[in-house]
Amino acid sequence: MAEKKKRKDIAPEKKSKKESKSKKGKVTEIEVEVIEEEIIEDHQVTEETVIAEGIFKDLMPKLDILPEFLGIISVQHRPLFPHMVIPLVVEGELYQKTIKYAQQKEPGYVGIVLGTSKFDPSNPKVQDLHKVGVVARIAKVFSQNEESSQLLLDVLDRIRIVDDASTKPPLMIAKVDYIEQEKIELNNEIRAFSREILSNMKELINLNPLIKEELNQFVSQISLDDPSRLADFAATLTSADKNELQSILESIPIISRLRKTLFLIKKELDLSRLQADISQRIEDRISEHQREFFLKEQLKEIRKELGLSKDEKTQEIEKLKKRAGKLKFTTEAKERFEEEMDKIALLDVQSPEFNVSRTYLDWITMLPWGIYSKDNLDIDKAEKILNVDHYGLEDIKERILEFIATLKLKQQVSGTILCFLGPPGVGKTSIGRSIARALNRKFFRFSVGGMRDEAEIKGHRRTYIGAMPGKFIQALKSTKYSNPVIMLDEIDKIGNSFHGDPASALLEVLDPEQNNAFVDHYLDVPFDLSNVLFITTANQLDTIPPALLDRMEVLRLSGYITREKLKIAKRYLIPKQRKETGLSGKNFAITEPAIRQIIDGYAREAGVRNLENQIRKICRKVARKIVTGDDKKKFTIGIDQLKDYLKNPIYEEDEILAEGKSGVVTGLAWTSLGGAILPIEATKMTADRKGFKQTGQLGDVMVESSEIAYSYVLANAGEFGGKSDFFKKNFIHLHVPAGATPKDGPSAGITMAAALFSLLLKKPVVSKLGMTGELTLTGEVLPIGGLKEKIIAARRAGLKRIVIPTQNKKDYVELPEHLKENLEVFYAKTFQDVFKVAFAS
Repeated sequence: MAEKKKRKDIAPEKKSKKESKSKKGKVTEIEVEVIEEEIIEDHQVTEETVIAEGIFKDLMPKLDILPEFLGIISVQHRPLFPHMVIPLVVEGELYQKTIKYAQQKEPGYVGIVLGTSKFDPSNPKVQDLHKVGVVARIAKVFSQNEESSQLLLDVLDRIRIVDDASTKPPLMIAKVDYIEQEKIELNNEIRAFSREILSNMKELINLNPLIKEELNQFVSQISLDDPSRLADFAATLTSADKNELQSILESIPIISRLRKTLFLIKKELDLSRLQADISQRIEDRISEHQREFFLKEQLKEIRKELGLSKDEKTQEIEKLKKRAGKLKFTTEAKERFEEEMDKIALLDVQSPEFNVSRTYLDWITMLPWGIYSKDNLDIDKAEKILNVDHYGLEDIKERILEFIATLKLKQQVSGTILCFLGPPGVGKTSIGRSIARALNRKFFRFSVGGMRDEAEIKGHRRTYIGAMPGKFIQALKSTKYSNPVIMLDEIDKIGNSFHGDPASALLEVLDPEQNNAFVDHYLDVPFDLSNVLFITTANQLDTIPPALLDRMEVLRLSGYITREKLKIAKRYLIPKQRKETGLSGKNFAITEPAIRQIIDGYAREAGVRNLENQIRKICRKVARKIVTGDDKKKFTIGIDQLKDYLKNPIYEEDEILAEGKSGVVTGLAWTSLGGAILPIEATKMTADRKGFKQTGQLGDVMVESSEIAYSYVLANAGEFGGKSDFFKKNFIHLHVPAGATPKDGPSAGITMAAALFSLLLKKPVVSKLGMTGELTLTGEVLPIGGLKEKIIAARRAGLKRIVIPTQNKKDYVELPEHLKENLEVFYAKTFQDVFKVAFAS
C-alpha cells in the first residue's frame, strides 16, 4: 500500500492559547472554540451563517489521511495558498466529474493547480499545469449541477505533481507529493523580513480602503513565530500577476519566500501611494471648485442683501422688458408677450418650463417688429451700383430699376417675387447681392435645394424639444430689419418627404396676398413679410411646382457671349484673382487673344465660373514662379504660353463635317455649355425593302422628330424633284455624330429633313449654312428656344447663313447688334422656305 500522510491541525498560531493538546483522533473543547473563532474572524463568515449552513461542522480539523492520487482542478487567474478558506465557483462538465471523483471518499480532497500558458481548457492535460499547487478539502458544496458547482474549500498544504495518473481523459488525476514546511528556526533575518512585511501591510491598510478590514483582522492575529503563513497571506493580498504569485507558491525555503513576498508588498505599496496621490489631486481640484462656487454664491447673496445686484429671474425680466420697449409690436404679439412675461414671473428659475418661456421671449423680442432700413430710391445711384457689380444682364437691371421706380411712387413694396432662371455660373446669386446693395437693404441667402421638412419653412411647434422658428424668421433676426432681400437658392431642387412638402409651405410665404400675416409655428403670432423682397434662383422650370411658379416672375439669364465674357474677365475676374493671389498689374497680365482662347478652348460654358477657375489656376502658377525666384519682372500670358499653364484645350474649334457633300447638313443645338453646332448625316443602303434607323444616342423626342422628317420626305419626295421609288429600294440610316453625348429635343426636325432631301437629290446644301427649327408632318416650321446660344455657336463655327423659324424673328431682333454682324438670316414658315435656301442654285 502506497505511503500516505497525516494532515496537520490548522491554525498553528492558536496553539499557545490551547489549554490541552489534542490526542490522536480527538479534538478538545478549547480547540473547537479556537477554530470557530478563526473561521469567523479570518474568513469573514458570520456566526449566524456558521450555525445555519453547518460550515463550522464541515471545517472541523480532522486527522484524515491525505490521498496519494488527487483529482486536479485548474485555475487560470491566480493560484491558491495554504491556510485559506475560500469560496470557489467551478464551471465545466469535466470538473463536475472531478468533484464527484473526490467525493467518493469522505472527506473529499482535490488538487488546485494554476495552468501554464500552454493549458487549453477544451483539452486539459496534466502536463500543461504548473508542478506546484495546493491540496484542498471540500468543506461545503452550496449548489451543484452538470455544468457548475459552488464550493467552500479549506486549503491545506502545498503539493507537487509527480506523475500524470489520468485513466479516463479528459478527467485529470495526478500522483502527488505533499510538501511539508521544514521546521523554521527563527533568527534575526527572518524576524526582520517578517517585521518589514507587517510594517508595510499596516501602511497599506491606511492607503487601500478596499482591503482595510481584512488586513486589520489578520494583522491583529498574526504571529511573527509563523513566517510561512505570514508570507502566504501577504502574497494573496497583492494585485500581482499569476506568475509572480506562482513563484512564491513554489518557493519552499522561507527566506526566499519572504524576500519575494516583501518585493510584491513593496510594489503594491508604491501602487497604492500613486493611487492615493492621484485621488488626492482630484479631490483638491474638486474642493477648489466647490470653494469657488460657494464663495460666488455667498457673494451673490451678500450683494442681493445690500441691494447691489438682482437675482437671475429679475435680471432676465428686466432685460426682456428693455428689449420690448424698443419694438413696435402688433396687437397679437404684444398680448402674447405680456402673457408669457406673466408666466415666467410665477415660475422658478430651475423649472424646465421657465427655460422654454425664456427662449420663446428671447426670439419674440429679437425680431425687428416695425423696424425697417431706409430704401435707396435714387434710380441713377442704383443703376450705377448695378453696372459696377455686373456687366451685361440688361433685362435684370431694367427690372430692378422698374421696381425702385414703383417703390418711389407707391412708397410700398409691390407684391412681386422674382425668379432668376439660368445655367450655373451666370451670376444669379451675385446679382441678388447687388440688388440688395442698390436698394440699401440687408441681404440673406439660404438654399432650399434638397429641403424635405416643412418645419424648415414654418418652424417647429414649441412642444418639441429643441424647437426653433423657420428660416424666414431666422433671416429677420439675422438681418435685424423687416424689409431685407431674401434669396431662396435652387428652388427647382426642393424636395418632399413624409415630414411634409416644403414647396407647399412656401406658397404662403411667396404669395403677396397672404404673407402680410405669416404665422410661424414656433412664434404662433402673425408677422408681416410683405415688405421683404423675395428672389429665387433656378436652373430649370420643369421641377418647380406649377402653383409655386405661378407666384413668381421669371427672368432668364441665358448666359454670356464671348465678347461679354471677355469684358467680364478684364473688368472683374482678372483683378479679383490678382488680389487673391497677391499679384498686381505690374508683374502679371493676360493678353486679350489669350483670354479669348481661354473662353473658347477651356471655358465654353454659359457662365463664367469655369473661366474664373482657369484664370485662378494661371495666377497660382505665376505666384509660385515668383516665390521660387524666377528672374522675370513681369509675366505676360499670351496664346503661346497658355499650354504651359493650362495644358491642352478642352474644346477644339467646331468643324463643319463633310462640307459640300450630299446627305450632310449642319444644325444648331442648345446645351448647358451655351450652344453648339449639330452635324447630321444620312446615307442609303440598297435593300429589297424600305427601312429607316437612327443612331447617335438620341432621346425619345429627337427620335420622333427624325421619324416625322422621314415621313415628310417620303410623302413629298416627288414634289421636290425626287424619285418616288427611291425609298422602296433603299434602307436609310440617319446618324448624329458624337455618339457618346446624349441628345434630345425637337429643334433638329428641319435639319434632318434637309439631310434626307440632300441624299434623295444627290445634291449638297449651300456652304456655310446652319439651321434650326421643329418640323411637323404637314411641313410647318415651329419656333425653338435658346436662339441666342445657337447664334453664338454658329458664329464660333464660322457659319454665314442661318435658317430659323419665322416665329423666332422677334427673338432675333432683340439680340445685340454685334451678334448679328456679317450674318445672313432667313426666316422659314414652312419647309418650302427651308428648301429654297438650302438648295439655292
